Amino acid sequence: MLGGSLEHQDSEEDGKRYCFVVDWYDAVASLTRRYQFLYYPKDKSVEMAVLSVHLLFVTMMKDITWEKMGHGVFGHDQTLGLLNSKAVPKMGEMLEFIQNKGLKITKMKMCVLTRAEAAEFCVGYKDKEFYLKLIDNMTSGPVVALELLGDDAICAWLRAIGPENAEEAVASAPLTVASQFGEANLCYGPRCAGEAAQQLEFFFPTSGGIIRRNSVVLEDCTCCVVKPHAVLSGLAPKIIKAITDAGFEITAIQMFHLERVCAEEFLEVYKGVVPEYPSMVTELTSGPCVAIALRAKDAPKAFREMTGPADPEIARHLRPRSLRALFGIDKIKNAVHCTDLPEDGILEVEYFFKILDR
Repeated sequence: MLGGSLEHQDSEEDGKRYCFVVDWYDAVASLTRRYQFLYYPKDKSVEMAVLSVHLLFVTMMKDITWEKMGHGVFGHDQTLGLLNSKAVPKMGEMLEFIQNKGLKITKMKMCVLTRAEAAEFCVGYKDKEFYLKLIDNMTSGPVVALELLGDDAICAWLRAIGPENAEEAVASAPLTVASQFGEANLCYGPRCAGEAAQQLEFFFPTSGGIIRRNSVVLEDCTCCVVKPHAVLSGLAPKIIKAITDAGFEITAIQMFHLERVCAEEFLEVYKGVVPEYPSMVTELTSGPCVAIALRAKDAPKAFREMTGPADPEIARHLRPRSLRALFGIDKIKNAVHCTDLPEDGILEVEYFFKILDR
């Protein structure tokens, strides 16, 4: 978590650098340790030093952009964004709408709730006239829970949702969800910081809470992973929209931060076969990725064709409308991973939504 003070210093050798005082929680020792965090914009490198003795804790690491440096609690608020089942087919457009409102999506998970779970979530609204309607909206199909981060995030998200009446929204609030998507009550947001914290904990437990059941369907499925460079560049909503526009059904979606051992295990089929394997692992662990379970007839083959060749330059010549042609940069940062072998479709989906999501 970034926090404390920020100062600007100029180094004659490297130019400008940014100095932070940061806290890092050591889970092994159960201690919060304080460090000096240095960022060098010139070569996008960072290093960390122990404040008390000025010893390096993290040596120079390069290719660390501002987007890869997560925001802490200072100057930003967190809130829950909940998209109900009617919003799921419009998920790509909805996520892009949220980003355009200046809100950063830092967690995401599609869940299926029982009425008992929905009642637990809605307990604070039990005396409200919309209580039963809210429960119905949360249990009529999968919902997508989002952690949203931004300045005055709670109020910003409520303003973005707009009036409960779609006609009123069109007339008086044209830039809201209700107006832009032609229907009210597609999404929900908490009213205060206390509610936001409690409801985020409900969907994204941090201390041994209940893991909400994901909505994955392991039939006619294949796996898509939106790579960290695309997520950090804000391209995930456009990629998701392109996928659903092509007729694929999203049965599960979740944001993950992969440890290296998990990325190595997931990509093991490429080890010793593809020379870029180490770089592929590094990319998949360089930031948040978005795993998506897709369903369609002959899904692995159909989605592999939509993804295009691994090299975006080749894709732009051979399949200019493919995902890698449209959103990829190079063979490593090529926007998305797709299941290559038909028999691996279920295995890759299970890896994220059965093994890692627990």
